[in-house]
Amino acid sequence: MAIAYSKLTAQGQISVPGEIRRRLGIGPGSVLEWEEDGERIVVKRAGRYTSEDLHRALFEETPAPRTLEELKEGLQRYVKARHARR
Repeated sequence: MAIAYSKLTAQGQISVPGEIRRRLGIGPGSVLEWEEDGERIVVKRAGRYTSEDLHRALFEETPAPRTLEELKEGLQRYVKARHARR
């Protein structure tokens, strides 16, 4: 049984019904993935990754926590070294 229906426009666009958007957790700018499954086409939300997921994938160890003062000092050193006159 169908959950909802959409109508195709002349430009090839469709509207995703509100109930489907809520179930998929999508909104403006979300990416949908279309897959062929035999005689059917399956539409699903494309995978989402957070910056934390990417960090874990790229770096094996988590860096030691830093205080706000340590972060500020590090930024100051970086800016001075980067923009020092040669």
